[in-house]
Amino acid sequence: MEATVRLAPGTRFGTATVPGLADRVLSAFPGIVRHRCECGSPHGIIAELANTELPHVLEHVALELMVLAGSPRGIEGETRWDFSADGHGVFRVTLDYDDDLVALSALCEAAAIVNLLVGQPGVSIDAHSAIARVQGTRRRAHSGSGAPVRP
Repeated sequence: MEATVRLAPGTRFGTATVPGLADRVLSAFPGIVRHRCECGSPHGIIAELANTELPHVLEHVALELMVLAGSPRGIEGETRWDFSADGHGVFRVTLDYDDDLVALSALCEAAAIVNLLVGQPGVSIDAHSAIARVQGTRRRAHSGSGAPVRP
């Protein structure tokens, strides 16, 4: 699954511009420390979270939500950009998945979480509710009752 992420003009894309963001992400989703990252940092994802692009955080939060909802831990994602082709502030986030509705639900929840982290730095993340919603999507998808899709 690929999502095109367009940051608003003037948005600073780096996590370093949001004090405490990496700590808040890791506090809400401690399993992210087990994520592999091809970022080139010898310290992996933990070091990367301190100074990476916001869509990269979106990728890892979505992957962790999927895992917490029952997807295999080995699923992977990728965040890439080509500002000369796509325009400044446009990123492509790709997620592997075992269930497309779960991936879509996780991506929507992750977007809400990243927006909260950036827009309301003092507000706590309700990770348990986000996880429960993604788990609910998996249950509905596997029960045949369908899952609501939010934009």
